Amino acid sequence: MNNAALEDYTDDRLLNGRVVVRQPTEGYRVAIDPVLLAAAVQAPQGGRVMDAGCGSGAAMFCLAARRPDLSVTGLDKSASIVALAGAGIALNKFTDRMSVVESDLSRPPSKMGAVFDVVMTNPPFAADGTVSPQAGRAVAHHESNLNLVLWVQGCLACLKAKGRLVMIHRADRLSDIMAALRARDAGDVRILPIHPKAGEPARRIIIDAGKGRRSPDTILPGFVLHEANGDFTPAADAVLRDGGALPV
Repeated sequence: MNNAALEDYTDDRLLNGRVVVRQPTEGYRVAIDPVLLAAAVQAPQGGRVMDAGCGSGAAMFCLAARRPDLSVTGLDKSASIVALAGAGIALNKFTDRMSVVESDLSRPPSKMGAVFDVVMTNPPFAADGTVSPQAGRAVAHHESNLNLVLWVQGCLACLKAKGRLVMIHRADRLSDIMAALRARDAGDVRILPIHPKAGEPARRIIIDAGKGRRSPDTILPGFVLHEANGDFTPAADAVLRDGGALPV
């Protein structure tokens, strides 16, 4: 990343200031999805977690703040974003238990094959439609060389036997996600609908699936983000501001 690009960032805080994210001023900017993703991860004590498509590291940092026992590795194909994530690791003082690698799921380093207890991911959501003219936003939001099936396949390949894949995605892609999981022998799927307000259809879902597992799937009670007046619900506040875990 050149010096001009290094100057083109902001340092922004999540979880009531507990973590800082260094991110580009233009392009994809962190919203609440990576915070929700991190809150859904239930890894074993001292476990290894990979964030596939980690971006500037928001999900990794939120997870590490809640679970200091975990070792976390980020993977992203953008050299400039990897540099920002690396800077964020240092800013948050996570260097002893976190690293970031420049690569993508179509060719992850051999040392990342089938070694993780959990892979978490916030993949590009859009399979079609208009692609943003802003390169960073286009990469973050739109499927490119890896469609959803290949993305899921790549994530599962990095998991240990019986490991868990945790994903946040659009609710209207649920059937595509389930088909991709079934094609790769993943089961024991737990689905958490995320509702903007009570009584409104879910717009996001969190999927927690087990590699090589056969247990029946579960649709969990929905998680509501906002009160009728637009304020966060107490449950959402506990996750988004206080760093609590989601009930997955």
